[in-house]
Amino acid sequence: MSFTADRLLLFGATGDLSQRMLLPSLAALSADELLRDDLKIVGTARSSLSDNEFRNFAREALEKFLPPDRRGGLADFLNRLSYQQLDATTLDGYADLAAKVGEPKQGLAIFLSTAPSLFGPTIKGLQHAGLTGENVRMCLEKPLGTDLSTSCDINDAVAGAFPEDRIFRIDHYLGKETVQNLLALRFANILFEPIWNCNYIDHVQITVAETVGLEGRVAFYDDAGALRDMVQNHMLQLLALVAMEPPTSFDATAVRDEKVKALRALRRVATGETVTGQYRAGAVNGAAVPGYDEELGKDSDTETFVAIKAHVDNWRWKGVPFYLRTGKRMPERVTEIIVHFRPVPHSIFAGQKKGGGGATMQPNKLVIGIQPEENISLSLMAKVPGLDREGIRLRPVPLDIAMPDAFSGAVRRIAYERLLLDLIEGDQTLFVRRDEVEAQWNWIDAIREEWGSEELKPKTYTAGTWGPSAAIALAERDGVSWHE
Repeated sequence: MSFTADRLLLFGATGDLSQRMLLPSLAALSADELLRDDLKIVGTARSSLSDNEFRNFAREALEKFLPPDRRGGLADFLNRLSYQQLDATTLDGYADLAAKVGEPKQGLAIFLSTAPSLFGPTIKGLQHAGLTGENVRMCLEKPLGTDLSTSCDINDAVAGAFPEDRIFRIDHYLGKETVQNLLALRFANILFEPIWNCNYIDHVQITVAETVGLEGRVAFYDDAGALRDMVQNHMLQLLALVAMEPPTSFDATAVRDEKVKALRALRRVATGETVTGQYRAGAVNGAAVPGYDEELGKDSDTETFVAIKAHVDNWRWKGVPFYLRTGKRMPERVTEIIVHFRPVPHSIFAGQKKGGGGATMQPNKLVIGIQPEENISLSLMAKVPGLDREGIRLRPVPLDIAMPDAFSGAVRRIAYERLLLDLIEGDQTLFVRRDEVEAQWNWIDAIREEWGSEELKPKTYTAGTWGPSAAIALAERDGVSWHE
């Protein structure tokens, strides 16, 4: 059913995600008059708060996390808010929650940002209170399980109350402008798509590097690790967007059909194609930081770094490795995709240098920066100016597109703004379908199974470096260097 919701129910409304992302995003959308005038937002959590106390809580979060130039109409936004305390594990409070939500004129959108263990009880409570009807859609925040089996349990519980066309699984990376621009880059430019294949591309690198450590996520992260926290969702979604075939249209079904085909084509990772690491005390941005074991307060075999050599086994990508790398306590915070093209088959500049040799050639390289800066850079070979008496000299020259500069009049939005608006309006294109999630878990579970059979333990690396030396060797044995 197509509808624009006039009620939004936020579970976990007093949590960190709500303060940092959800409330600021909704306030910014409200300030830009992108929310319908009658949209009411109901927050719920365990905390005992009145409506006014929740509004004050929201005001403090907005003053802390929303830029001052985007706080217009703050009073109007706060007036949209109300609150209902709820213990999600019992059915007792759901009738009161339903009364607080009221009867929507158009429909209700629910954003579920709670521990996965609460998904099942919450769905039962919503069913008990009559909050799962045809005019209700459900959005799920990760993590969606710890493996394929637990993910299926969660999805089965949700599917018992909502059909797939009313389930919105969120991956906030898909709300980032440059991630969406990857589709435009590929499918709106004749320049790239004809060469976006194994005939012209040598390899692809995807890096998601963080400078932070545990940051209060001690229990969650030690149970998850880098593979499940980053690779299973964000990095595999980026890989799918790079590797997918052209969809028939920019439609939710068409786009997600092609993504899942790419994910299902991932070859099972072989022995020696992964490296894991765990950081030790070091320095990041000039500041001393403790090691993972010190932050955790005990010894652990959880990986804080993982590098993988992946392959997509289809005609387009046969023989093209995808190098994935993610870690905590890296030298810099960066998320980027680097497409390395093959070298030219023959250099006409060979022998141009006096005394032998020729002009140095480097293959073209496309760098898609996602964070902290959103930009696209294409490296091209160009002649160095001069009379060339010693021979022609060539040098790579970047053609840069800094997205904020290219679209200086456009507002730079939080990724959740786009996704929350799509949830309210019912557009699933940038949300993850169940078969995508299961294809991702299939591949991740196979890696963990391989680690278990090898009894693989993380190698240590110093905080502020790019991970264990074995990660460098993983690429360099193929003649590849990580982009840094």
